[in-house]
Amino acid sequence: MSRISTSPALGRPLRRAFFNRSVHEVAPELIGATLLVGGVGGTIVEVEAYHHTEPAAHSYNGPTPRNAVMFGPPGFAYVYRSYGIHWCVNFVCEAAGSASAVLIRALEPTHGLAAMRRRRGLPDERALCSGPGKLCEALAISDRHNGLPLDQPPIALHARTMNPEIVAGVRIGITKAAELPWRYGLKGSRYLSKPFKPV
Repeated sequence: MSRISTSPALGRPLRRAFFNRSVHEVAPELIGATLLVGGVGGTIVEVEAYHHTEPAAHSYNGPTPRNAVMFGPPGFAYVYRSYGIHWCVNFVCEAAGSASAVLIRALEPTHGLAAMRRRRGLPDERALCSGPGKLCEALAISDRHNGLPLDQPPIALHARTMNPEIVAGVRIGITKAAELPWRYGLKGSRYLSKPFKPV
């Protein structure tokens, strides 16, 4: 007899208006929300906030063809290729012109694990989405998703159904404005890209 797996219940759908706020309000509130792309995805357990006023943000030096989506209205996906190797997905926040966004760093896989394992070529559930490039590969996110609304297929976002304990720390993998504590995560999650250092 095959084991029947059940996915956790989903919260209410998040609409684009959810993102029309400070990136610093949105980022921690995404911890515990569920991101699905074509029905595949999981619970967001780690994010980073980027604001146009600091040099680590792609929008810091103004609009370019690459970052144009960041300058548009909130509630859209900004997808870029990192180091010419893997894709990274961000959620655009704040009013049009602000050019601020939240990088989705890690998920706990809950929906479509078979598809994610096939795409990533590994069985380890913990490693499927434990990094921004890994989760994009697992969810088959690429430049074709750049500029798509976050509240319409194939993308779906659902609000968290619990009140998670959130930890914060400095962002990782950057050299500019690296001291800003704008990385947020689900405390104790085994699906983080990297543990949070005690403060």
